[in-house]
Amino acid sequence: MSTSPPPHPQTTAARRPHAGWELWRALSGQAARTVARVHQTWRRSLQVRVVTITLVASSLLVGGFAYLIADKITTILLDSARTDVQQRVNSGAGYAAKQVSLYGQPQEAQLQETIEDTVNYLAGGDPEQISGVVVAITADGYPNVIQTRTAPAANVQPLISPELRAAVASGKVASQIRTGQLTGKSTKYLVYGSPVPTQFGQIELYYLVPLTRQDGTAADARATVVATGVALVILLGLLAALVTRLVVNPVRVAARTAQRLSAGLLDQRMVVNGEDDLALLAASFNQMATNLQRQILRLEEMSRLQRRFTSDVSHELRTPLTTVRMAADLIFAERDEFDPAVARSAELLQAELDRFEELLTDLLEISRFDAGFAMLDAEPTDLVPVVHRVVDRLAGLAERVGVPIELDLPSTPVIAEVDPRRVERVLRNLVGNAVEHGEARPVLITLGIDETAVAITVRDRGVGLKVGEEKLVFNRFWRADPSRARQTGGTGLGLSISLEDARLHGGWLEAWGAPGQGAQFRLTLPARAGDRLTTSPLRLVPADAALPFGGPRVGGPLAIGPGTGGTPASDPASAEDAQRAEVRS
Repeated sequence: MSTSPPPHPQTTAARRPHAGWELWRALSGQAARTVARVHQTWRRSLQVRVVTITLVASSLLVGGFAYLIADKITTILLDSARTDVQQRVNSGAGYAAKQVSLYGQPQEAQLQETIEDTVNYLAGGDPEQISGVVVAITADGYPNVIQTRTAPAANVQPLISPELRAAVASGKVASQIRTGQLTGKSTKYLVYGSPVPTQFGQIELYYLVPLTRQDGTAADARATVVATGVALVILLGLLAALVTRLVVNPVRVAARTAQRLSAGLLDQRMVVNGEDDLALLAASFNQMATNLQRQILRLEEMSRLQRRFTSDVSHELRTPLTTVRMAADLIFAERDEFDPAVARSAELLQAELDRFEELLTDLLEISRFDAGFAMLDAEPTDLVPVVHRVVDRLAGLAERVGVPIELDLPSTPVIAEVDPRRVERVLRNLVGNAVEHGEARPVLITLGIDETAVAITVRDRGVGLKVGEEKLVFNRFWRADPSRARQTGGTGLGLSISLEDARLHGGWLEAWGAPGQGAQFRLTLPARAGDRLTTSPLRLVPADAALPFGGPRVGGPLAIGPGTGGTPASDPASAEDAQRAEVRS
């Protein structure tokens, strides 16, 4: 039977620090989570803050008063003990002086016996029982002749300090508080010393009074004060919690009601109880909610009527437009037989009818988006041919205005679950817009893909966008330069429809631009229909974009943080990204 060898001591020793480190990390993580929860509760709960501040303030206040009261009680008890002992010392010193006044020399035989009788008399009890006051007579001037006598018998030398002896020897009445063991346990004593004059010189009388009763009384007083203070603080905390609850509850109800109102439940109201300030708040809130409901309903009705009007007008214009189109086509076909002015008019009529027809088509599409009737017909689609179709369709316009179109496409298919018709429309609008504003400089189209998303960027190097304009480019009928002639004859609704198409896919359509550096639009779509976007395979700010105020050029990927809006995180390009637009679903 084989047995495994024991672990090497160095291996075991190496494992112990690792286990300790893991334990420390676990404890640190738990502490951090606890602190985070406490901080979150502190920030979110007004009641917790008010009660905590009340408890802290009342604890400090009550603690200060308790300390003052306990200190005052201790001082009164000690002063009372001092007064009593001082009277006894004065009386005892007078009595002792009378008893030893008959002796002219310290060597006389009866002096020591007289001192012992005097000590026993002043102690007033059994000289063998140490239970109360201890009386002692010493003679520092004659230590070899007169012995120290105490009643009851005890060694009082450790309790009489040299400083006290010196003060009494100099003829003063002095006192001090000392702690010692005369009864086998540590006891605090009030030690009083007084000189006793005699015919041969001076002896010293000491009273050692235990302060056990005073300390017990002071301790009881402190305990009573502390208990009363704790009870008072708890009552103040409960009172603060009750009062705060009475005030905070209506506020919480108002917050919940406001959240329901913001969620579309316009019939939510607060309950009004009484006639106080909180009732006035509830009544005012309800009145505000009623007015908002009325205004929102009115605006919704106006919006509904406006959308219906736009849809009806667009549909109604279809019939006369068809008739005009037939007549214009006939005139346009025979334009060669007209004089040049009439032929040119026929061409202009044909072009404007084409634009009018596109405008009606866009208005109908916008009305479907507004009414919520737009449907997504997603299917697996290779986006590379889609980009090529858009470029081929706009090749004539690009050649006419002198704007070359460059492609940066993967060599492999880029498959995504999208609606190809809508994606092609978005790209057509973006590329057409870039060609129109390209200023005879190349337009670059880039296609990228990762595990979760596909992205297409359209980069032009025209005049760019001014500060704030990147937030307006997706508005309906907005133009950066109203005096600029359109090359494509657009309707002003292309980017608005493109934005709605991107939102319908659950994607993002964003714009960046800077004066003199051109602009870049980025379309990001989920690779699988219904997925939520968190990042984009391509950066929004071009790698060749310069920092403001002539800073250096920057590169690197653009980091986009998770979230409903997909807000981009800070990255090396964020410094020059002040004019960037984040328009997303």
